[in-house]
Amino acid sequence: MTTPPARTVDEAGEITVHRCTVSVVRRGGWSWGPDPRGMVRQVIDFLPELLADHFAQQLTGDGPDVEITEPVTVTVRLGGPGRPGGSHAPAEVHFAPVAMAEVPGEAPVQEFSFEESFAAEAAVRDAPTAAALFAELAERGELGALLALLPEETLRVYALALLGHDDGAAARLLTELVERLRPGRPSEPLPDPLRTEVADAGAAALSRLLAEYVTSAEYDEAARLVRSLAGEQDQVVEKPNPQAASGAVMVRATEEVRVWSVLPFLLAGPLARIGYLDAIAPALAGVELVEEAPLFAAALAYKVLGVTTHGRRRGEEDREAAAAFAGLRPPVPEDRLTAFARAVRPALPLLDGVLALSVCRGHDPADPLLLTGADDGLLLIDAQGMFPIAWAADLAALLPYWQAGGRPPVLVCGGPLPPGSLRELDSAGVPFLTGVRPLRGDPVVRLPWRTPLWTGAAQQLPDPHLAAELPGHADRFANLVTALVAERRAVPLAQDSALERSVTLAATLGLATIAWTLWRDRELPDPLLALSRFADLEATVRFEPDAVRVRVPMGRRHADLLRGGLFADVPDVVWLGGRTLTFSGG
Repeated sequence: MTTPPARTVDEAGEITVHRCTVSVVRRGGWSWGPDPRGMVRQVIDFLPELLADHFAQQLTGDGPDVEITEPVTVTVRLGGPGRPGGSHAPAEVHFAPVAMAEVPGEAPVQEFSFEESFAAEAAVRDAPTAAALFAELAERGELGALLALLPEETLRVYALALLGHDDGAAARLLTELVERLRPGRPSEPLPDPLRTEVADAGAAALSRLLAEYVTSAEYDEAARLVRSLAGEQDQVVEKPNPQAASGAVMVRATEEVRVWSVLPFLLAGPLARIGYLDAIAPALAGVELVEEAPLFAAALAYKVLGVTTHGRRRGEEDREAAAAFAGLRPPVPEDRLTAFARAVRPALPLLDGVLALSVCRGHDPADPLLLTGADDGLLLIDAQGMFPIAWAADLAALLPYWQAGGRPPVLVCGGPLPPGSLRELDSAGVPFLTGVRPLRGDPVVRLPWRTPLWTGAAQQLPDPHLAAELPGHADRFANLVTALVAERRAVPLAQDSALERSVTLAATLGLATIAWTLWRDRELPDPLLALSRFADLEATVRFEPDAVRVRVPMGRRHADLLRGGLFADVPDVVWLGGRTLTFSGG
């Protein structure tokens, strides 16, 4: 950040700063907090006192004026006694004045506008790591809940990434992994002696402890895992090969481009609020794909742009808009996007879990969840606002999400449900109501209602209001699945749908947040409202070294977005190289 000329006065003299660059560098952690600019302003406010202390010796006594023309660097640590930002994590602040002068009289002061005084320069940032993300989740008390949602494949990958990090989060993840893999005894925890050793040991020593304990044939699978974690067996993550792609992906630097739809850019703010954007870089770092983050952004953009015709064809304007959102020059090669979808698969449940926990935290257990079959899986969403929660292959994988949401009633809507779904719901104690005709042998009871409805045989009769609301919810859910699953494909050539499902969840959450923010007081909020009302809102996108600036035409839609706070800056966007995404009108 380049600050305007500042003046600090000591008892014996005066310092005039003609130019000063301030860089705030975060050490550790995976988030800049809710107000990064506020942290920088605290540093700026403290600058005069800091410089007076630093140059106190030169300011004492009489003597000629001194002009310093070489760069001077002052390094302080944020959060110490009497220092700015005491509530923030420790960080280093570098002051690099280019010219200073100790002068007795007044000096002309150049005028700067408020915006110019806070024109950010590219700040130096540490590369985020998976270890930092897990440590942050542990501090917030959410690590256990997230680990319960992760499949074994993801646990394996991140356990390997966390080896060598001596912290409780790493040990917790590795312990969870071994407990999950114990054949024949999946629900029985590790014995107390081992659990005590694990609690006292760092992750670097954990593989040795487990290898000593896991000796019987009963633990063969866990032993094999421990050996692989210790380095005796290589585990390679496949990465996209740029040379093999039919077309180079070029990062945009400084230029201006017009896009037909601003909607992908509007998703960034809602996803940043729940911590999803901050989790992308650490999640990709765990599978060594941080540099491929623009491909993730391109896939996300495609979910809210034009319809994919013939299952795989995109319009040229959609390609340009997706590339602009990802910070790339068009086109984004489809084969490289497909390779990325294959390589990123182990990281996606981590992002999906962060999203799901944010929705579950805000869910009222008295409100129902909606369940339907979609794309050879089961999709679970919050009925109020149509906020997505999870998308899994079977019902067993969805039960932890239902439990995290407070065990609410579930309305089973139409769709290709896997066989036995109603039976599994009833056996798991999930209170449900459905208009889907049951299969022979399903333990259900038909309700006395004007249309055919069923509930679990072992459940209490549901609230009659749920029966009245079911048809409306089912219609909205079906329209949502058609628009965002069937008609819009992010990675149409991918062999599996992991990335497709993940970006669908993220895009739906962004759309639902926009709709809820703008229209919940006057109509029933629905993600498709945001999709239909903002899809054709054009924008001009300007790429600068420190920011990506999105200019939206003035009008009713611009006024609504501004009033709803959806034009707030989004700092440190990973796929934009850490640049800030800003919005304005014009």
